[in-house]
Order: sequence, then structure tokens, then C-alpha cells
Amino acid sequence: MIDSSLDNFNTEPMEKPASPARQTWKMFSSNQSAVAGLILLAIVLIFSLVGPLVYQVAPTEMVWMPLTPPLESEYLLGTDYLGRDILAGLINGGRITIAIGASAALLTIVIGVTIGALAGYYGGWVDNLLMRVTEFFQVLPNLLLAMVVVMLFSATLTNIAIAIGIVSWTSTARLTRAEFLRLRSMDYVRAERSIGAKNRRIIWAVILPNAAPPLIVSAALSIGTAILFEAGLAFLGLSDPNNMSWGRMIGDNRPYILDSWWGVTFPGIAIFLTVLAISLVGDGLNDALNPKLRKR
Repeated sequence: MIDSSLDNFNTEPMEKPASPARQTWKMFSSNQSAVAGLILLAIVLIFSLVGPLVYQVAPTEMVWMPLTPPLESEYLLGTDYLGRDILAGLINGGRITIAIGASAALLTIVIGVTIGALAGYYGGWVDNLLMRVTEFFQVLPNLLLAMVVVMLFSATLTNIAIAIGIVSWTSTARLTRAEFLRLRSMDYVRAERSIGAKNRRIIWAVILPNAAPPLIVSAALSIGTAILFEAGLAFLGLSDPNNMSWGRMIGDNRPYILDSWWGVTFPGIAIFLTVLAISLVGDGLNDALNPKLRKR
């Protein structure tokens, strides 16, 4: 006699496995630090993108007496050495700072992924040549090289982003190379070769999507690194004089830090919070995209 429990077993609906995207989000959302970083990053973006529409004060306009402390006038965060509104500079400078960071990170990823992918996939003399180029850029002082590029081609936003991207791609290239060396001998890559797929398709359509998780994390962290680079260049006086950024605010008010701490402190706090938020989100993505941690 067949046990009736088998009928109940067969009639129960099987639970569908969660999609990779849902598993990634579940892992990410369970990380409290990552969620806090995402919320903080969203606040910074809203502050920088929507703020100028609400607080319509020009960041370069002299609106009050110079070096006015916070809370001592109608301008909440005080004024700098020229009488410019610090709050207006923070709001408008956020867009420029984040734009430079994102643009430089994009260039970093493009250069690093291209060189790392070609080196890891082809190997041999291609790998040796590209890795020697990578080592050459890696041993150069990054900030000094970026300063030279900006001084040679003028301190515009485009040149600053290009300079940061040129000096920051080496770690991404090495990470990409390591992933391609690991993945190029996988069965699905061999299957693509067996059906006559071209190298271009195997590199960009087969291996790269599978190497994407650590590269996504690297891209997120590159934005924070680029923001710090821009602040360092501006601190040394290499910022775009036609656009306000957090780094430029620090650079402009640096000589007056002993008399007006707020001119340097507030943009410094903005940079710190933004980089912290990006780092927390990057760490959360690293955990969420790691298949070994996802299975726990």
C-alpha cells in the first residue's frame, strides 16, 4: 500500500529559487553599514543635485562681510575670505566634485579593464608588455604625475578628470588581469572557442560579464579615490577657477584656516562623508557579489 503522504509531497508547489539580482539585494540590505552608506550617499546626491534649485545663491557671489562665522548672519554656515556664502559653495560644489569623481572613475575603469583584459586573455608577450607599462605607471608618484598633467594642459574640469583617470587605473588593470587568467580556462570559454567564436566576443561578451562583480566594487571605490585626488589637487591650487568644488573651497580658504576654520572644515566634512558613504556601499557590494558569502 502506497503511503498517502507521497501524494501530499507531490502536490506541494516547489519554491522557486531567488534570482541572482534578488539574492544580491538581500545580501546587501542585510548589511547595516552598507545600507547606512547608501542612505548617506543618497542624501549627498540630493543635496548636490536638488539643492541649487532650492537655495539659489551663487557660490561665487560676494554676499556678506568676509570671514563671517556660522550662525552670525542670515548665511547659515558663514562666509569665506571674499564674503562668499559657504553653504552655497557646498551645494553647488557637490555637483562638480561628484562629476569629476564619476568621470575620472569611468576613465579609470575603461583603461584598467581594457589593459587587464587583453593581458589576461592573450598572455605571452602581450601580457609582458602591458604589465611592464602598468608597472611603469604604478611606480610613479600618482599625485605628482596628476599635477604635471594638469599644469601642462591647464586646470579645467575635463583635464583634471583625465589626469586623475590616467594615474589611477593600475590597480583595476591588475584586478581585471587576475580575473581573466582565472576565467579563460573555464569550460564555457572553451565551448565558445570550439564553436568558432572570435576573441573579441569571448573577451567582452563571455569572460567580462563573469568578471564583473569585483570590477563593479572597484569602480565604486574609484569614485571615492578620484574625489580625494581632486581635493588634493585643489589644495595645491590646481583647480578650475571657473567652477566651484569642495576641493577648491579647501584650497581657497587654506591660508585663512586659523582665522576662519569653517571655510575649510565644512567642505572637508562633505568630502569625508561622501567618501565614507561610497566606501561603505563598495564594501556592501563586495559582500553581496561574493558567491561564497552569498551561500552562507
